[in-house]
Amino acid sequence: MLQRAEALRGSGFNPPVKKEKAARHSFSLTPSLSAVTSAAVAGVRTLTDAQWVRTAGRLSSAEGERAEARDLLLPTALKRTEHSPGRFSNATLVRLSEYLSAGYKKGVRPVRDWRQTTMVAIDLMVYSILSVDEKNQVLTTYIWYRQQWVDEFLVWNPEDFDDVKQVSIPTTNVWVPDILINEFVDVGKSPDIPYVYVRHNGLVRNYKPIQVVTACSLNIYNFPFDVQNCSLTFQSWLHIINDINITLIRTPDEVKFDKSLFMNQGEWELLHILSKYKSFSIDENDHYAEMKFHVVIRRRPLFYTVNLLLPSIFLMLMDIVGFYLPPDSGERVSFKITLLLGYSVFLIIVSDTLPATAIGTPLIGVYFVVCMALLVISLTETVLIVRLVHKQDLQPPVPNWLKRLVLEKVPLLLCIRDKAGPPFTESCNHRNCDSTKDSDRGLGLVPPSRDSAPIMDSILLEICSIRQFLDKRDECRDIAKEWLQVGYVLDVLLFRVYLVAVLAYSITLGTLWSVWQYA
Repeated sequence: MLQRAEALRGSGFNPPVKKEKAARHSFSLTPSLSAVTSAAVAGVRTLTDAQWVRTAGRLSSAEGERAEARDLLLPTALKRTEHSPGRFSNATLVRLSEYLSAGYKKGVRPVRDWRQTTMVAIDLMVYSILSVDEKNQVLTTYIWYRQQWVDEFLVWNPEDFDDVKQVSIPTTNVWVPDILINEFVDVGKSPDIPYVYVRHNGLVRNYKPIQVVTACSLNIYNFPFDVQNCSLTFQSWLHIINDINITLIRTPDEVKFDKSLFMNQGEWELLHILSKYKSFSIDENDHYAEMKFHVVIRRRPLFYTVNLLLPSIFLMLMDIVGFYLPPDSGERVSFKITLLLGYSVFLIIVSDTLPATAIGTPLIGVYFVVCMALLVISLTETVLIVRLVHKQDLQPPVPNWLKRLVLEKVPLLLCIRDKAGPPFTESCNHRNCDSTKDSDRGLGLVPPSRDSAPIMDSILLEICSIRQFLDKRDECRDIAKEWLQVGYVLDVLLFRVYLVAVLAYSITLGTLWSVWQYA
């Protein structure tokens, strides 16, 4: 005891002053203890070694009495706190929170043995498809994300805390795995969930909704009957597989066919969600775990079918009907030009509806371009036929090779009947006209002789000129009739070729779109 007093005195220890300060914040002491403390303060500088020993003993006894008094009054104070309506009304959760946070280090992975791996179980449920940006190749979804793991430092006995088996703790106060989505390209407007649930066995559950803006390789060739497959890859950004491993909360089949939360009223339909676990290495030394979810969605094509395909089909049908107008009528040309202008305006209107990418053009864009080309071909064919059948005085006769090809072989091939009266091969040529003139001369219609009277000479000249004019007109009519027959045959031929091309193109596109729709 003498040695302890010497050590205290040599180190500048001033027991009375410190005890006096402690007495201000502690429970009330007895009058004898207060007197002892006051005496120690008054004679601190004149104490002998023996007095130092006696003083230290008195102080130790005073400290023990004060601790006993605190132990006696603590249950009464806690009982009074439990029944008070103040801020500690829920004392059980307060005590549990203080018990869990005492000495907790949120920056350290919560395992007692550093060789033990922390298993993080995750789950994914798609709530809605917000937008699909084909130009920027970005998919925006709203998902419900769940993850849970075991924290070995957040364990308690429920019997010691009024049978409380789980409690909510601020997320900032616990360790949280650094699991991110690799395809993130922008921070979405996600609500902040500040709490996690902790069970008495250390199971931590972190459930939160997330607006995910991710990069996705969108294939728009089959638009509007396209099916997109976008992936969401969850992995720890830093920890290797020996520290953090990833698994599923549910089975892959349950994740695949779960559509209970999906809002199924938008443009896109959720087909299924595929999940796949993978372990990969970057530098052949450290391996990382990842869980990849493939979100497969399909576009509903009804809107685009009504507003894009049907108007185009109707315009093409009207173009086909226009072939039934007479080829020698000028109304067909004006009708075709009106259709072409109407289709051009239609393409300008729907240009903003079609998805635009730098990779390729959707098939429906090719369909519109081909339809425009068919309208141009139809107009060109109409102009050609009108030019052939148009009556002109100086129109040359139909060549013989064209007669044999168009007026003899093509009608037999296309089963075309002559509706003009005489056969296609019968025409008035120059030899027939000459024979007609010779017969006329045999009937007495010859130029007048010099012996005839002047009046008869003039009459015969007039009659001869009239006869020549009539023969020339009949010859021109026969030539025009032959060209008209050629025009009718070519019009039927080109119309059937055009109709076959349109039908083949339409059937091909319809088959492809039907296969893509029900694939």
